[in-house]
Amino acid sequence: MASSNKNISVLIVDDDVSVRSTMNEYVNSAGYKSDAVSCAEEALEVLEKKSFQVVITDIILPAMGGLELTKIIKRDKNSDVIVMTGYSDDYSYEEAINFGASDFVIKPVRLEELMLRLKRVLKERDLTRERIRMMEKLQKLAVTDGLTKLFNSRSFYSQLETEVDRFNRYKHPLTLLLLDLDHFKDYNDSYGHLEGDKVLVRFSQIIKSCLRANDTAYRYGGEEFTVILPETDGEEAGTVAQRIREALETERFSPLNGKDVRITISIGVTEYQHKEELSTFIQRADKAMYRSKQKGRNMVSMLYADPPSESTTPQE
Repeated sequence: MASSNKNISVLIVDDDVSVRSTMNEYVNSAGYKSDAVSCAEEALEVLEKKSFQVVITDIILPAMGGLELTKIIKRDKNSDVIVMTGYSDDYSYEEAINFGASDFVIKPVRLEELMLRLKRVLKERDLTRERIRMMEKLQKLAVTDGLTKLFNSRSFYSQLETEVDRFNRYKHPLTLLLLDLDHFKDYNDSYGHLEGDKVLVRFSQIIKSCLRANDTAYRYGGEEFTVILPETDGEEAGTVAQRIREALETERFSPLNGKDVRITISIGVTEYQHKEELSTFIQRADKAMYRSKQKGRNMVSMLYADPPSESTTPQE
């Protein structure tokens, strides 16, 4: 038997000791790990202590029935259920499936048929897990930038709307950083886009290392990045921006052997004002960033909505 079966655990629930023992022995002989119990209540106790990929249960049990057991398992546990019923029992395949069963067999059960159904349920279980994994991967790709692993611009707008809604409810400060790498086109032209990508990846790591758990960073486009800082006023955001700027300034890149190159960043900082348009908020951050560019780059510039409106913090 395949050794991989040993990673599969099966629980058999039947009040007929001969049926229970025969099925347990057969499932074990097929290479699976199996346990057997006589009632639903005992099954639930075992399931609290141990995980099973599949539970095989009779519908007719001494107290709690197999369909009720199936319903509880599907609600509380990560197990598939195969239910068994006799020819004379008044239960249908549709009823079993509606309670959450993955398959349905008629007693007396042919052991070969039971094994085929067990394998089918396990295969479907693997396919479902793979589909879930792929969906999670696709969802992640939909909101993250493939190169830097930061959130992308689509995710940025969605999250900023959420944070603005929270601001308008609770009036906690909200600040936005807009960051643009200085002379990055020249770097790409001189050393190539692969070396430029290395800068983008490393800078993304630097940004994340400077943020708190509830702050979020985004690749806005090209060499532009944004950071949303909830519950942070302009002065605190300026400190965060300086921390990012200084961390990048101390970094050295080596696009050519023996040559270290320094990259700097221009940052704009602005604080959200009550009920203002999202576009106005973003444009003000952009304007603050360009102010840093105009004043010599490698700077953090603050721009407020109302005068006195600005302050610029150059490199020390």
